[in-house]
Amino acid sequence: MIDYDYKKPENLEEVFSLLKEYGPKATLIAGGTDVMVKIRNTRKAPEVLISLRGLEDLRYIRKNNDYHIGALTTHRMLEQSDLVKTELSALHDGASEVGSVQIRNVATVGGNICNAAPSADTSGPLLALDATVVLEGPEGRRSLPIADFFTGTYRTVRKAEEVLVEFQIPVEMEGFGSAYWKHSRRKAMELPLLGISVALKLSENKEISDARISLTVAAPTPIRAYKAEEFLKGKPLDDDVLRETGKIASSRDCCSLRDSLRCAAWYREKIIQVFVPRMARLAAERIKN
Repeated sequence: MIDYDYKKPENLEEVFSLLKEYGPKATLIAGGTDVMVKIRNTRKAPEVLISLRGLEDLRYIRKNNDYHIGALTTHRMLEQSDLVKTELSALHDGASEVGSVQIRNVATVGGNICNAAPSADTSGPLLALDATVVLEGPEGRRSLPIADFFTGTYRTVRKAEEVLVEFQIPVEMEGFGSAYWKHSRRKAMELPLLGISVALKLSENKEISDARISLTVAAPTPIRAYKAEEFLKGKPLDDDVLRETGKIASSRDCCSLRDSLRCAAWYREKIIQVFVPRMARLAAERIKN
């Protein structure tokens, strides 16, 4: 039997107090869909689990100047939000792909990002949507681009005494269309072999005025394909341009594709070349008139 103490604070001040009291003996838990799996698989548990489930004020989706998403927002809430579906479509795509409905009912977007798995279905969309991560600790709040949040596989810049409280997405993303593709061997309950997110903005003459492309599982952390984004800007949305964009996104100019137990690097290269153009087309179709 695996034993641990379970604490359920009602506000952030209590969370910070418990983190200070127990230090490295404690682990934060939100939905538990990652933490409990680790405990079961390793047969090891922290001495104390500090639950964030009582912090209901961190469970929201709002548009107030920018878009604001509380860290305890569940994937099911994102999936069922009309605002997310119509204006942050890639995030809706990603949240809808997480596990089963039962898992999405409890798994939180904050937990998904803090776990920092290369395969996280919401990390790529948030990266393509220029999201900012908001962390809070005893000394106050700090914000940083999500591109700077991940430092390695299952590693982030979050300090032990900090809690991720919110994601902010700039309001200008409402002028973009976006899409996410999860490439896996089967449809249900599967981790992706590769994740591709694209966000596009078109000018009045239908040229690509701005673009974001992110890749997950391709590298140890979610990444932006900056060279491919720059290539797209100012160009027409045609097959030759998109084909070349896919090639650039899969090249060493954007990332060093990795071999893993689930997938070879050469296969990931081919999938990027095929699905970056497809997601770009879908993103363009989703731009609000």
